[in-house]
Amino acid sequence: MSLVLDTTAQDLLFREARTANAFTDEPVTEAQVQAIYDLVKFGPTAFNQTPLRVTLVRSPEARERLVAHMAEGNQAKTAAAPLVAILSADNEFHEELPQLLPHFPQAKDMFFGERPVREQSALLNAALQAAYFIVGVRAAGLAAGPMTGLDFAGLQKEFLDDDHTPLMVVNIGKPAEDASPFPRSPRLAYEDVVTTV
Repeated sequence: MSLVLDTTAQDLLFREARTANAFTDEPVTEAQVQAIYDLVKFGPTAFNQTPLRVTLVRSPEARERLVAHMAEGNQAKTAAAPLVAILSADNEFHEELPQLLPHFPQAKDMFFGERPVREQSALLNAALQAAYFIVGVRAAGLAAGPMTGLDFAGLQKEFLDDDHTPLMVVNIGKPAEDASPFPRSPRLAYEDVVTTV
């Protein structure tokens, strides 16, 4: 195999990792979430922008408010997960660009002065960061259950503001024995995806 990452790490992050629908009741600590972020913040984005925002839903009252916006099939597992994170895109990410891109501070106004351009870029790059976040959760020995079955407008009104676009809700924790009740679904083969020109 041509990968530098050892087989155990490959399995942990990809081959054996599954979307979890059920978790043990072991809590997810603030230190674990900090370690996850401190790893995944190094993932590449355009112009080093960092539009992903993570809202941790820890209090019972906030969890109840969140569950009300989830699709019926996602409510019970969201209510029971040790930790739930709302991932969103900050459409005003450009304000941080002079700090994050010190060699090219004019990128803030040159490329991102118009709101529609920012929204498109924030959505793409925050989604990329969300993928890194899920892999980071796996790297911490936890499982993630990302979901988009929810009332996005209601979630935004309840937890965010007009400058933040919700992307997904992610349940996080140690996977239960029956965390993934179905066999792994097929994936496309290399030759079905990769074209050489």
